[in-house]
Formats: sequence, C-alpha cells, structure tokens
Amino acid sequence: MIGRTIRRLRTEAGHSQQALAVRLGISASYLNLIEHDQRAVTASLLIRLSEVLGVDLAALSGHSERQVETQLREVFADPLLAGDPVPDSEITTLATATPGAARTILALYRALRVAREDAGGIALPSGRRILLPTEEVRDFFNDHANHFPALETIADTLSAELGAHTAETGPAIAERLRLRHGVQVRITTSPTALRRFDPHTRKLSISDTLPPESRAFHLAFQLALLEARDTVDTMVTNAAPSSPEAEALLRVAFLNYTAGAVLMPYDLFLDAARDLRHDMDALAARFGVSFEQACNRLCSLQRPGNRGVPFFFLRVDPAGNISKRFSAAGFPFARFGGTCPRFVAHAALATPGTLRVQVAQLPDGATFLCFARAIEGPKSSWAEPAPIHVLAMGCDITHAANLVYADQLNLDAAATGIGLSCRLCDRPDCRSRAFPPLEHRLAIDPLTTSASPYQFELKK
Repeated sequence: MIGRTIRRLRTEAGHSQQALAVRLGISASYLNLIEHDQRAVTASLLIRLSEVLGVDLAALSGHSERQVETQLREVFADPLLAGDPVPDSEITTLATATPGAARTILALYRALRVAREDAGGIALPSGRRILLPTEEVRDFFNDHANHFPALETIADTLSAELGAHTAETGPAIAERLRLRHGVQVRITTSPTALRRFDPHTRKLSISDTLPPESRAFHLAFQLALLEARDTVDTMVTNAAPSSPEAEALLRVAFLNYTAGAVLMPYDLFLDAARDLRHDMDALAARFGVSFEQACNRLCSLQRPGNRGVPFFFLRVDPAGNISKRFSAAGFPFARFGGTCPRFVAHAALATPGTLRVQVAQLPDGATFLCFARAIEGPKSSWAEPAPIHVLAMGCDITHAANLVYADQLNLDAAATGIGLSCRLCDRPDCRSRAFPPLEHRLAIDPLTTSASPYQFELKK
C-alpha cells in the first residue's frame, strides 16, 4: 500500500502521471490505479520506480509516512484538543499527501506540550523555555536514516591508515594520537569524569572505571574530535539546529557516530554481521566492542547499494524513560510516554544479562522479530547503585531468517500481541494495561469485573 508515497514522490519530482507512466513503460491509467492502491506493484516496477524517481527502495516503502501517521494519531488522541475524532483515513491522507503540513502539525504539538509543561510549573528557574534539544537531534538522525556518508568516508580512511586488527584498534588509536597530535593518554582514578582532554597540556585522561571497550571508544571519539572537526562543523552548520544546546548535542552525536565507524568499519562490520547472522555477542567479541556499541553500529548500516538488515533500536531505563530510539525497520515508536508493558524490553529487566527474544505483533498485523538485554553499567563505588538500562532491537519478520535468534522459533505461533503504548492501544481484555485508550470511552459496569483493569467502548 504505497500508492500515496509514489504520488507524493512523483509530484515532488515534477512529473505528470502521463510523463511518469511513459518512462515506466506502463499506461497512465495503470499508474493511476497504483497511486490509489488499487493495483499491486511488482518487484521489477518497484526497481524501475526507484531509478526514474531517483530514490532508493527504502523511500518507496512508505516507512516515513507510517512513522508520521503514528505520531499524528498520538496528537489527535490527546484529550486536550477536544475535537471531533479524526478518522484513520484522513490521518493517512494527511501524512502521505501533505507531509509538510503533517510535520508542521507535529512541530506545533511539540511546542504545545512544552508550553503546557511550562504552565504546569516545570519551567526552568530562570524562566527560560525548554526546547527539547534531545528530540530535535533524534529527529535529525531519523530523518537521515541514521547514516552519514561523509562521516563513513572519514572513518574508512582512518581505519585503513590505522591498519590494526579490529580488536587491536584502541592501542593503534592511542599511538596515532601520540605521534600525530602529541596527545598523551593516561588512565586516572576519577569516578566522575570518564574522559577529559586538556588542549593546553595535550593530555587525555580516561577513567579506570571504564571497561576496555569503552576506553577504546573514548580514544576513537578523541581522534574524531581532532581529525573530523571540519567535516562535523560543516554538517552541524548545514543542519541549522534551533538552539546552542541542540547544536552541542548534534556535534557530540556526529563524533560518536564517527568513533563507532572507526572501531567497526562499514564493510567489515556488515560482512561479519551477515556471516554471524547478527549474533550480537559474537559481533561484539570480534570487534572488541561492547554489546551496546555493536547494536548502535548495526542500526547505521544503510549505505545505498550495500544495506544491512533494517533494524529498530531502543534504549530504555527501569522507569520506562527512553534515552535512545531509532527505527529503520518501520517500528512505530510513540513519541511521548512509555512503551507497551508486554514488549520484550520490559521482560528483559527481570533477567539482567540474559538476551530475551520475542515475536511481537502490532494491532495492524505488522510483525517484528525482537531481542533485548538489560545491561548493567559500571559503578563508581560500592555504595553507588549500578545504572541499568535495556537495549532492544528488532526487524520485520520477513528478515527473520537472517538472524540467529529466529532459530528453533515457531514464527507463526510465537507472536505476542503488543501496542504502541497503553494510551494508544485498542487491544481489549489486556491484563497488562496501565491506562485506558485516549480515543475510546470507558465502559464501567459495577456488575462485572473483567480481567483487564479497564473496559472501553470502541469508537464507531
């Protein structure tokens, strides 16, 4: 069902239906049926469409439109708006036919939420308005499919010049920092400053509380800071962030991306991922990186012509706060609030260190193979509780054969029904529901007690 996406891309490219049909070698009437989702698109025609419109196949998948649809449903379900229910068909049309207007609505809603939080007494003591720079940077990375060719080029060059085996990249980086930049690396006992660089003394201090793989990452970050500065500055300028905070976060995010690409070069990492069938522990061991670093890198393998499996990625803490999220797999995250309590990320908290696997099915039938693990970070002292967060990843079920985690699973029988979040989920009789859905009226009957904490009437 990608007709509206094709129509939007055709309009943006300035083609009439007749002109595009001629270039595709089909009739204008057939193209019209395709654009109205009344005819399926064959694989050969899909490839031809990507060539003529000058886009990759991912752009034709309708993934970005579905993400916008999910966010619009969340907006229109907000009782604060108190308007008439907006039919799903209108939301779909808004997201696909007028994406600019849809993005403007989402931006206005984000501004409304910030204003509402300020009015509720959550404004900063200075009175300055919170602009949510973290959301701005997350959106930027999502809009660019979490892949940045300019940074990949720099990382490939650095990796080639280092010439080290993947598990020995850290010492090679330290040597390059010493010889080329006069930087002395030392391990310190500071429990708070994990990395500190003094540009005057040219000393780089790394905390001894960090494991070896994290020390290597901080070395790679420092190398990127010194050798990718001009490219990163140009990219930040072109991105035009809305605030100094967003600018600083974006710069750090670009440097983190480059550091990960140096430790895990694109082609080597993608070949290893395919060879190991995306066994994350084996991947991390081969490149001498952490489980989380390997997960992050796996989500950036979107180079045109040599793409990896499209994954979604989520990092969440025990309180349900999402600190990282990215979806190349079409998994629709709710922007505000937590995730579904039936999602594997929450089950993983009960067994830290153990990888949990789940076949998750959304109410619309979309099905994903997911895996998650609770990771315990290093403690600064005996009395300090260790930070814990869950890393969850997944891909469309059609890619399951490429993952070792699908072995010995009955993919047809193993699906667990989940939702986006309780407030946006229509599933009835859910024992895990924490809130009633925003779109439906509660149906309270004192004569009946149901398994679900909330009963509701589906809207007509």
